[in-house]
Amino acid sequence: MPDERGQGMPDVPASLLEGWTQTEATAETVFRLPTAKVVGHTLVYEDSDLREAVRAATDGDLDRMWRFFFATRLSFTPPLPPAIGPAAVFSTVRSRAESEFVDILRERGFRDVSPGNSQRVRVDTGDRARLRAFSATLDALLPGGGTRALPIDGWLAVWTTDGEFRLAGGAYPARPLDAFLGIDLPTVSTDPGTCRRELIALLRGVE
Repeated sequence: MPDERGQGMPDVPASLLEGWTQTEATAETVFRLPTAKVVGHTLVYEDSDLREAVRAATDGDLDRMWRFFFATRLSFTPPLPPAIGPAAVFSTVRSRAESEFVDILRERGFRDVSPGNSQRVRVDTGDRARLRAFSATLDALLPGGGTRALPIDGWLAVWTTDGEFRLAGGAYPARPLDAFLGIDLPTVSTDPGTCRRELIALLRGVE
């Protein structure tokens, strides 16, 4: 995809987005600090290959987003004073971002959202990010009718690069979706370990 950073958007390498489709590109106030409004310039992607595979395997009965990923570039109005810098507000921004991520998961139909452990990881720019795990549940429709609780894993990374904040996160089924739904998905992998590795690679690739 073209680099949209000139418009305030983050950059996600196209090489990592095979099988994903951009579904949203927004700029909105995500939260406020005591001295500034914080605007998030956000790109959202879904695993369109997985969605189409499930839809085809169920004759169109199940058609929803199963896996998503987002990347956000934050801007401050007014800008942070040079004497303060992003390090001074990092813990506040991270806390607000994690709270906002919980809201995002709930808005997408996930329930019982709970934060887990956090760790530090290095992203592709060489910066260090704080990565936190989340768990949730989705009441997923089944091909034969009814619903069943599908466990969901989510991840959110927060870091600074060149004096700016980046957020990136996403979620995916924590159980193999083909076995969970009782359908054959020969063209896609729904292994949770593979989904995790692909999501972490996407997070690390954001600039």
